[in-house]
Amino acid sequence: MTEAHPGFDWTDRYSLGYTSMDDTHREFVTLVDALLTAPDAGLAQALDAFAAHAVAHFEQEDGWMRGTDFPAADCHIDEHAKVLASVREVQQELAAGNAVLVRELAQALMDWFPGHADYMDSALAQWMVKRSHGGAPLVFRRDSAKA
Repeated sequence: MTEAHPGFDWTDRYSLGYTSMDDTHREFVTLVDALLTAPDAGLAQALDAFAAHAVAHFEQEDGWMRGTDFPAADCHIDEHAKVLASVREVQQELAAGNAVLVRELAQALMDWFPGHADYMDSALAQWMVKRSHGGAPLVFRRDSAKA
């Protein structure tokens, strides 16, 4: 890990209170971190692992939205499709020898994820919990100032 590639760690800040989503998001963060910190020789494997995860992750959320008539589904699904298109483009660039774009993608994903989770995924998590339990998710977070 270098200063240019700081790494990406899971924090309670990302917890949304829908266990299936939180578990998938933990894996997302771990795989983005692997893209940021993998040696150049391991980038293809790390990118392939992330791509497989992203497809399954987004298909899962897209399925929840479609299956429950989630009101903001179109925008959310479109954002997932754009991320997947970027991942495919970077896979092609890496195959052509451009490893720099993998690190740039990882940085972009690290920058993108908190906002996506805070706005789009939190709304979906609330929707899913309300449908399954009749209320809002309850999320406990550690006080980061005391940690």
